[in-house]
Amino acid sequence: MPHETTTPGPIRTSPAPAPSNPYLRLLATPGTRAFTAGNLLARLPMGMFSVSAVIMIAGAHGSYALAGAVTATGLAATAVVAPWTARLVDRYGQARIAVPATALAVLGSLSLVLCVHYGAPVWTLFAAYAATATTPNTGGMSRARWSHLHRSDPAALHTANSFEQAADELCFMLGPVLAASLCGALFPEAGTLTGAVLLMTGVLIFAAQRATEPPVAPRTRAASPLRTPGIPALLAVFLATGAVFGTMEVVSIAHAGGAILALQAGGSCVAGLLYGSTRPAAAVGRRLLHCLTGMTALMSLPLLAAATTDSLLFLAGCLLLAGAATAPTMVTGMTLIQRLTPQAQLNEGMTLAVTALLGGIAAGSAAGGWTVEHAGTVTGYAAPMCAAALALVIATAAHTVRRRSGLKGLS
Repeated sequence: MPHETTTPGPIRTSPAPAPSNPYLRLLATPGTRAFTAGNLLARLPMGMFSVSAVIMIAGAHGSYALAGAVTATGLAATAVVAPWTARLVDRYGQARIAVPATALAVLGSLSLVLCVHYGAPVWTLFAAYAATATTPNTGGMSRARWSHLHRSDPAALHTANSFEQAADELCFMLGPVLAASLCGALFPEAGTLTGAVLLMTGVLIFAAQRATEPPVAPRTRAASPLRTPGIPALLAVFLATGAVFGTMEVVSIAHAGGAILALQAGGSCVAGLLYGSTRPAAAVGRRLLHCLTGMTALMSLPLLAAATTDSLLFLAGCLLLAGAATAPTMVTGMTLIQRLTPQAQLNEGMTLAVTALLGGIAAGSAAGGWTVEHAGTVTGYAAPMCAAALALVIATAAHTVRRRSGLKGLS
C-alpha cells in the first residue's frame, strides 16, 4: 500500500491585537506615520521664522521697532492670504497647491536674507517678509487628513486633534529656542535659512503621501464657511483666545524674560496628550464652555503670583498650570470647526480658525504691550484673564443660540 502524504493547510494566524495606547492606535493606520513626520518637519519652522527675523533685522539695523514692524506686516499678510490658499487646497488638492505655495514662501524667506545681508532699502524687508504669507497651513492640512481617515470614529478623531495640538505646542516651544541658538552660534541668517530648508523638505515629504490625502470635492459654487451657522461666533472665540496668548507672551517677556514662556507651552503640550486619552465629548459645545471656564480660572494664577510675590519659581509653576487649559480648549474648538464646516471646505474652515487665532495674538500683543507700558507688568497679567473671560462670554452666547437651533451633538 503506497504511503499517503498530506499537504499541510494554510497556517491560520490571528490578527495582531490593537495597541492599547490611543496614540499608537492612531499612528498604526497605514500612511499616517509618513505624513505626520513630514508635517512635523514643516511645522517646526513656524516657531522659528519670527524670532529669526527679529534677531536678523535688529542685528543689522539696530532697531527692534523695525524688526517688530516687519514681522507684524508678515502676520497681517498671512491673515489675508492664508484663507485663499486653503480654498485652493480644498479645490485642487493638498499636493498640487501646498508645494508651489511653499516654494513661493521659501523664496520670500531667502529674499529677506539677501535684503538684510546686502543692506537693501527698508521697504524691501517688508515686501520680502510679506511674500512668506503663501505658506500653507500644514497643521490644518494634517487635521483634514485625520478627519478624512476617521470621520466615522469620533474617539480616533478626538485623539488626532489632541495629538495635533500637542504637536503645535511642541513646535512653538522648540522653534524659538532652535532659532535663537542657530543665530547666536552660527550667524544671524542661520535661523531663517534652516527654517526655509525644513519647511520645504517637510512639505515635500507630506505632499508625497497621496494615499492619505483627502479627495478633491466636485467643484461647486459653495458659500464661504463664514456663512455657515455657528462659524462666525466660533471664530470670535478663537480671536479672543488668541488674545490670551498674545497678551501672556508680551507681559511674561517684560516681567521675567522669554524663557519662562516655555513652561506654559510645556504645560499645554502635556495637557493636550492627556486630554487625547480621554473620551470625546458627546456635546462638544458644552465641553468648550467647561474648557474656557477652566482657562479663565487658571489664567488668574500668574496674576496672583506676580501680585503677591517676586518669586520667579512660583510664577513658573503658575504659568505651567495656566498652560494646562490651553490645549483642551483648542482641541475642543477645532473639533467644533470640523463638525460645523462642510467636508469640501475643511481646509478653509480650519485655516480661518488659525487666522482668527493669529489675529487675536497680534491684537493681544499690542494690548499687552500698551498695558505693560502704562500700568506695569503686574497689572498686565490681568489682560490674559480678561481675554479668556471674553472668549467664555462669546462661547456661552453662541452655545445658547446653537441649543435653541437644535444642533444635536454640538450643544
